Amino acid sequence: MAFKARRIVRGLAWGCALLLGAGLIASCAPPQYRYISDSNDHAYFKVPHYWQQVSPADLCKVLEQQASSRTCPAGWDIAYEAGQDPSALDFPALDLSRPFVYSEVAPYTPQNNTPLTAETLQDFFLPFTAAERAAAEESGDFPLTDFKQLRDATVTLHGGFYGFRETFDYSIPGGPANTFDEDILTNAAGTTIYFLVVHCTASCYSQDQTAINEVMSSFTVRSQ
Repeated sequence: MAFKARRIVRGLAWGCALLLGAGLIASCAPPQYRYISDSNDHAYFKVPHYWQQVSPADLCKVLEQQASSRTCPAGWDIAYEAGQDPSALDFPALDLSRPFVYSEVAPYTPQNNTPLTAETLQDFFLPFTAAERAAAEESGDFPLTDFKQLRDATVTLHGGFYGFRETFDYSIPGGPANTFDEDILTNAAGTTIYFLVVHCTASCYSQDQTAINEVMSSFTVRSQ
């Protein structure tokens, strides 16, 4: 499902061995990252091992609320949050002090006969292009302000997949700036959307930027 502007908002089990000898002590450590995959659609990304999965049932409830729907969106949806006790309620939150990552793969469903264009991809989650930001402001029902573009990069993958990685800030009146880092891709036929977003406050993003960049850079889709 697509969260448009007006709806805003396996790990590896193993043991550890202690090696002693020649004055050297070595111990194994947990894997640095865990790999997340949608095997049906061949989409993959990784998250730091200490990021925990959000309850799928709770995530479904939040997605239903955001979409004003009684059914969970069709397709693949998954979320992780840094630290312990991840909460689906943090997905639309705008004061997060720890990164929250959400990914979905879903068929592209045109709204009002809108074709899938570059601009449609860029504005999939929140207003990014100047035209969509102006429309959101004019509507009067979009609460975020102070847009600041940090990245707008074209992404192309083997097999005809293409799209964008875009990073930007938005603020809420009287609240902190929030940074959103997105990968938004489609297939050559333009029939499927592959989406990954990490967000938290701008200060959180700056502090955890290395880990976040590893997550975002790992997002890929492969041909079947």
